[in-house]
Amino acid sequence: MRIDLHTHSTASDGTDSPAELVRNAAAAGLDVVALTDHDTTRGYAEAIAALHGLSTGLTLVTGAELSCRVDGVSLHMLAYLFDPENAELLAERELVRDDRVPRAKGMIAKLNDLGVPVTWEQVARIAGDGSVGRPHIATALVELGVVPTVSDAFTEQWLANDGRAYVDKHETDPFEAIRLVKAAGGVTVFAHPGAAKRGRTVPETTIAKLAEAGLDGIEVDHMDHDEPTRERLRGLAADVGLLTTGSSDYHGSRKTCVLGEYTTDPEIYGEITRRATGAFPVPGAGGQRA
Repeated sequence: MRIDLHTHSTASDGTDSPAELVRNAAAAGLDVVALTDHDTTRGYAEAIAALHGLSTGLTLVTGAELSCRVDGVSLHMLAYLFDPENAELLAERELVRDDRVPRAKGMIAKLNDLGVPVTWEQVARIAGDGSVGRPHIATALVELGVVPTVSDAFTEQWLANDGRAYVDKHETDPFEAIRLVKAAGGVTVFAHPGAAKRGRTVPETTIAKLAEAGLDGIEVDHMDHDEPTRERLRGLAADVGLLTTGSSDYHGSRKTCVLGEYTTDPEIYGEITRRATGAFPVPGAGGQRA
């Protein structure tokens, strides 16, 4: 089985619509794909409708990537198979989403002060109906010729955490995120915890505390982790009893990663689905539920 548990659509900052993402996942030979847009579940209905139109047995895992912060460090928490209508978790996601527009406008103002002629209209066009975020601003910088790729915008020079044009937004305390997701029947996995090129990372002592608080796993196999980082994270996971996942963090054409570039072991996936009570994987019409 080929299982990719971290992807994005136009519901947040990907370039594939939810339906296109599902079709592309099937074409890439995946058996399971998780839709984990930033702080939103808005792509679920379209993705599920597309899933039922497939002739292959792709299974969809519903989820989201939650924006969090602890001790001044931003991090992302993947949440899987939670009840999307859970009132408390929904209210917290809305707080984060509502802060995205003023935050983006603040970053645009900082870029203007740095001599970059990016505009809100340009960024809004790029974001379309998605929840506006840094990748949309990064795409604007690519369009303007300021940086060659989206990834090159995520440096201290520009949009990385604590970079010259960075602006804070409302982010959930990760301990609270774990509590909220568990109360909604979901499972939590710390996304790309060793991605140092994005900015400061959470220390291992904090990850151990998150594990004590109920964190289920950490994403180990990811394009932003070199091999020594992966080995270190595997050792940490073994020490504190965390599951380890692998995922592409696919954003369509916005990033160089491809669907299925990194995958999750089927036994780990099985354990994630066993722990979830808020929702269940959605099987495509072409096959049985994975």
